[in-house]
Amino acid sequence: MWPYPKVIAHRGGGILAPENTLAAMRCGLEHGFAAVEFDVMLSKDGIPVLMHDPEFGRTVSGHGAVADTLAADLQKKDAGKWLAERFAGEPVPLYADIVHFCRQHGIWMNVEIKPAPGVEEETGRVVAEQTQALFADVAVTDDLHLPLFSSFSFSALMAAKHAAPTIPRGFLMDKVTRDWKACLQELAARALHTNHKYLTPEMTKEIKDGGYGVFCYTVNTPERATEILHWGVDAFCTDRIDLIPADF
Repeated sequence: MWPYPKVIAHRGGGILAPENTLAAMRCGLEHGFAAVEFDVMLSKDGIPVLMHDPEFGRTVSGHGAVADTLAADLQKKDAGKWLAERFAGEPVPLYADIVHFCRQHGIWMNVEIKPAPGVEEETGRVVAEQTQALFADVAVTDDLHLPLFSSFSFSALMAAKHAAPTIPRGFLMDKVTRDWKACLQELAARALHTNHKYLTPEMTKEIKDGGYGVFCYTVNTPERATEILHWGVDAFCTDRIDLIPADF
């Protein structure tokens, strides 16, 4: 059901590095994490880049949107200074560059497909096609060397399924709704990814009994991590890679 690592560094380095950057991936690795989660969306010219927010202003200063900006121009933007001066000049990375880094260092990836509004299917398709090309040398049965897609967008994940059916999928739901099983079945998903705040022991058991893995976001205390693992949760991501070690 869940062959992947148990503790995953959220957006690369959690709170210790600017999210969704190469610096974040290096930070996670330095803290012993060989598993990361990060967000991917498309630039104006249809190139997958790492970014969580569709609009500028939080991690990238200024006004504008990722979907309206060329990838080359996104790479010139400062995605690090917002967190700390020592990260000033850290660029918005291309997805392909992060994949190369992670593969080089043996880092497993949970790739969250994060489409801007209106381009859900295109984002799922393009990210899936590029992923399939980047992992063309990996056997389809080699779980620990293939990434796991996830998305809150059903249509994006369905497009990814059609474009790259051999890349596994997990469906993201903030709150688990009654149709969770039908959604996972249609997506041929491997796991349900959900907010730990709304999960219950009973729901965990129901999902696990259905043959699916259970992944939670974003768990930031050792006490809560211990509690949900006792419920049967398979894995979780954390911002506090300084408090919760990879081998927790």
